[in-house]
Amino acid sequence: MSEGKNVLLVGVGGQGILLASEVISQAAMNDGFDVKKSEIHGMAQRGGVVSSHVRYAERVYSPLIMKGTADVLVSFEKAEAYRWLEYLKPGGMIVTNTTEIIPPVLNVLGKEYPHDILDRMKKQGLKVVVVDASDAAEKLGNPRAMNMVLLGAISDLLGFTAETWHSALNMRVPKKHLDLNLKAFEEGRKLAKAS
Repeated sequence: MSEGKNVLLVGVGGQGILLASEVISQAAMNDGFDVKKSEIHGMAQRGGVVSSHVRYAERVYSPLIMKGTADVLVSFEKAEAYRWLEYLKPGGMIVTNTTEIIPPVLNVLGKEYPHDILDRMKKQGLKVVVVDASDAAEKLGNPRAMNMVLLGAISDLLGFTAETWHSALNMRVPKKHLDLNLKAFEEGRKLAKAS
């Protein structure tokens, strides 16, 4: 059994965050961990913020990740990584997609999207793995598989074996989409190792 982790997944509605958090939770349960998960959907169907807290250990008492305690911050939209930085523990890892989804409210407020987010995080000395998960999923034939590319990118950070991951994917992904999702997951593993 690997050691427990706190994994925070953030992004906007429609990016597959909830399925990714279910697969992580299933992998942890398959390895005998106590697992707690909490989700905040916001205005998910309208591109609003979505977050999912996944905690697993020998014993977990709360599903919420406290500020400064996330081992891994997974951002499906790169500005969301920056917004949630206070949850990352010292020495924690950020894995972010390169996707930029500019919220309409910025125009209303007369503000600009912070395109230099990755540079800002790196200048702070943070450990950041950048993956163009959207492009990888597009090349596989379905942009919606971006969530599985990101899941593959974090897979080595969470301490589960390849067999545990594949079992969790088999249990949580609908059979008609399983082959594509397995390919996307493996592509994410390759991209993370190359970055």
